[in-house]
This record gives sequence, C-alpha cells and structure tokens, in this order.
Amino acid sequence: MENAGHPLPRATDNLSEDAAPIDPRVERLVNELIGRVADKWTLLVLELLEEKGTLRFTQIARQVEGISQKMLTHTLRQMERDGLATRIVHPVVPPHVDYALTPLGNSLSAAFCGVWTWAETHLATVEAARARFDARD
Repeated sequence: MENAGHPLPRATDNLSEDAAPIDPRVERLVNELIGRVADKWTLLVLELLEEKGTLRFTQIARQVEGISQKMLTHTLRQMERDGLATRIVHPVVPPHVDYALTPLGNSLSAAFCGVWTWAETHLATVEAARARFDARD
C-alpha cells in the first residue's frame, strides 16, 4: 500500500536488526482482525456475545441497535469464517439458530477489552490533547 508514491510504514519498520523477523502472515492477520473489529458491527456483536453468551439471531438483532438483517448476517458469517463465532442449528420447525463465541472469539474479546479499559482510563487526557491541538492556529 502506498501514499502519494511513498510506502506506508509497516509494524516491522522500527524493529532493531537483532529482533526476530515478523511473519508476514501474522502481520496480515493482525491488520485484518483490527480492521474487522474496528468495524462498528463486529465489535458490538463480539461484545454482546461475550457478555450474554449464546443468543439467537433475532436476540442479537434486537440488542444491536440500528443493524440491518443483511449486515448482521454478513457480520456473523465473517465472525464464523474467522473462527470467532459458531453457528448452532437446531433441527426443529421452525428453524432455531444460535450463535456463540468460540474460545478464539472469547480470547479476542478479552484482548480488545484491554483497549476499551485503556480508552476509559485515558478519555479525558485524549480529549484534552485534541482540544489543545484543535485550538492551535
């Protein structure tokens, strides 16, 4: 990826020469997961399933305000593809489908919980820094 003809910085750019090289597959996964969780809906669904446990599609739809059925389906499919959530189909009429986080999804949620805690702790400091910056002429 480039910006005006200049390569964008990579996570590996500031490593010392004696640091172990970063596997490009790991770097790609980190970037993909940050992008996925930064998506408004994935983070909300991830946190909801972490907090509430196994839920039906309709329960998730009711509790994630503003999400369309199409977007919820897409979000859950992406989470399932990444191994973050599992889809449990109960063979009954009418069909009953539940969703739950996998152990992998729980571990990702715990990792992002740290970011959430950091944001809560430093909210006032970040807002003050932004206000100082925005006040400059």
